[in-house]
Amino acid sequence: MSTPDDERPAQRLLRDPRPGALPKQGSLRWSFTWAFEGIVFVLRTQRNMQVHVAAGLLVLILALVLGVSRFELLALVIVVALVLVAEMFNTALEAAIDAVVTSYHPLVKIAKDVAAGAVLIAALAAVAVAYLILYGRLSEPGRDLLQGVRQAPTHVAVIVIVVTVIAVVALKAYAGAGTALRGGFPSGHAAVAFAAWMAITLIVLPLTHGALVSTLAFLVALLVAQSRVEAGFHSAVEVVAGALLGAGLTLLLFQIWG
Repeated sequence: MSTPDDERPAQRLLRDPRPGALPKQGSLRWSFTWAFEGIVFVLRTQRNMQVHVAAGLLVLILALVLGVSRFELLALVIVVALVLVAEMFNTALEAAIDAVVTSYHPLVKIAKDVAAGAVLIAALAAVAVAYLILYGRLSEPGRDLLQGVRQAPTHVAVIVIVVTVIAVVALKAYAGAGTALRGGFPSGHAAVAFAAWMAITLIVLPLTHGALVSTLAFLVALLVAQSRVEAGFHSAVEVVAGALLGAGLTLLLFQIWG
């Protein structure tokens, strides 16, 4: 749902064209690139999308902390995704209408209102599902909220990767440079690679060959970061920032939940 004072998405897109020549339509790699660019565009320009992403991330993290069942987690993932998809369709519809309609028309108002209503219904459904699943666990007296995650460090690793990706996309959207998969500040590849290295290190270090596994993971992360600089996608500063972001977030979340 867009506020009246928001700039038209179509106008923002005209001021922010995609760099470089258009790729071949059949390229799978570029199809994913444009899809991620669409996500970054909505997150960068739509306040409601930013709110939805933050709320959805909070709900999913809370669900993992509380140790919900797989079926309950699946239900939460579906309703959160439903809200995000509805918001993106709403933005796409507004952009398409604004590109061809320059004057007021009652049917245009109806189309935008219906799209906004769809987002509202999806959001209310998500709130209802989250309440039904999480309220009982939150209201249990004396419950240790960290118990479930402490017993399953792989859950923390999943949370770390998700949080890292969202942080990278949010920073790129704020900086307004590069795309979700190429260029911009910070390097997403370096952030995820070093987040994975730090998570692997914290999980396997107490084991017999933990130091060896950690070293190998670090070398892989270093190669990923180096490849982004050599390919010309990122500067050394962007890669270092991504590495520090990924490793730092991982260490912080493991200290909180580990």
